[in-house]
Amino acid sequence: MRNIKLIIQYDGTDFHGWQRQPGLRTVQGELDRVIETVTSAVPTTMASGRTDAGVHALGQVVCFQTPNKLRVEALARAFNAMLPYDIRVLSAVDVPLDFHATVHALSKRYRYQVDNRYLIDPFHRRTSWHQSKRLDIEAMYEEGQVLIGRHDFRSFETGYPNRASSVRTILAVDVRRVGDMVQIEVEADGFLYNMVRSIAGSLVLIGQRNRARGWLGHVLRSMDRQLAGPTAPPQGLFMLYVVYPGENTPVTSTLPTGGLK
Repeated sequence: MRNIKLIIQYDGTDFHGWQRQPGLRTVQGELDRVIETVTSAVPTTMASGRTDAGVHALGQVVCFQTPNKLRVEALARAFNAMLPYDIRVLSAVDVPLDFHATVHALSKRYRYQVDNRYLIDPFHRRTSWHQSKRLDIEAMYEEGQVLIGRHDFRSFETGYPNRASSVRTILAVDVRRVGDMVQIEVEADGFLYNMVRSIAGSLVLIGQRNRARGWLGHVLRSMDRQLAGPTAPPQGLFMLYVVYPGENTPVTSTLPTGGLK
């Protein structure tokens, strides 16, 4: 047996999320169908994290085991030839049999995009949340720094409790403006249900000057979801990348890093 690690991208608009669901189109369902066709074996695919309906990925990590002897380059070409155009395999590599895409992840980074033009950009309506009022990104960035560190983030979790613990460690909160697009990025060792979208919704309230400085820290300490901002809609959310032991943080022109710009 071999263990194959894939890095994939997808436009989540027309999917009911990552996880297989009977009778529904999902990313895992499409990927498994193609892997089974190419390798002649039913795969058990493991992803670094489950994205919800409408959420996108630029660097989702998936692993599966197979007895197939095709070279990884040939597997990637075959997968892309058969996959629908809203999923692409960027790379395929052999990894140790004990590698697990979920368990071994050190951190994951997500980006939330806000279209901040006065009129909605029709070409970004499937990949951003439109806010016509110009956002104060300096205030958003400064407030966001209170979230960095190890905290109980139940104030930003939909339907608490979903996990054994709501304690997570946020490593970075960055906010930047790229043209008319405001990008909010959050990196953490793990995420709760709708955590990034709840943080994005809260930061947008700050950017609109609808909340005073210091409000986000109060929300965090309250551990009360009712006090935080709205859950931002799914179409603006992207999984950017996943970091594993012994790997450098991915840095490419499509995945800008850094703080306030």
